[in-house]
Amino acid sequence: MSETVTALKNAHYDAGIAEVSEIGPLGMITIRGDLDAPFVRKVAKKVTGVERPERGMCNSEGGAGIAWMSPDELLLMCPHAQVPDVLARLHAAFEDTHTLAANVSGARAVFRVDGPHAREVLAKLAPVDLAPEKFTPGMFRRTRVGQVPAAIWLRADGSFQIFCFRSVAQYMFDLLKAAAQPGSEVGYFPPESGVNREKV
Repeated sequence: MSETVTALKNAHYDAGIAEVSEIGPLGMITIRGDLDAPFVRKVAKKVTGVERPERGMCNSEGGAGIAWMSPDELLLMCPHAQVPDVLARLHAAFEDTHTLAANVSGARAVFRVDGPHAREVLAKLAPVDLAPEKFTPGMFRRTRVGQVPAAIWLRADGSFQIFCFRSVAQYMFDLLKAAAQPGSEVGYFPPESGVNREKV
C-alpha cells in the first residue's frame, strides 16, 4: 500500500514573526444536504462525537471536528486512517436520503499559522475582519487568501488553520511565509500572549 503524504511533505517555516506549517495528512469528508434535518445532526455527532456547528463556526474535540461550510455543506475532520470507516458509516446512514458524503482528503491542503503575530499574518492576506473582538476562537470563514479560495479557522489554542485546494499548496505556503517574514510586523493588532498553544 502506498504511503499517504501531504502536498508539501509537511513543509515548515519558523524564521519569521509567525510559525507556518503544513499539517496532516488530515481526514476530510464533505457532507451535502439538508443541514437542519434531525438525522444529519444525529449522524454527524454519532460518527465524530461533535455537535453540528452553527453558521460560520467549527466545533472540534480531540482529532475530530465539524465545520460549517455553507447552508447545505459541512466539512467533517477526522484522523486520516479513519476516513474509510467514517465514510462507510455515513453512506449507510444516508442511504435512503438525498444527502452526499464524499472523501475530499486528497483534494485539500491544510496549514497552521501560530505565534503572537499569527492574526496579523492572516490579516495581510484575507479580506476578513480579524480583530480579536470580531474573529474569535471557533469561527470558521470561507474567503480568499491572496488569489486563491481558502477557509480560515481560529482554533481554541489561538492558532489559525487554513484550508485550500491541494493544487495551490505551494502558492499558499509561499504566501504565508512572505507575510511572516522577520521585521514585517505592522502593529495593527497587539501581539497575543498567554494563549494555550498546545498542538491538537
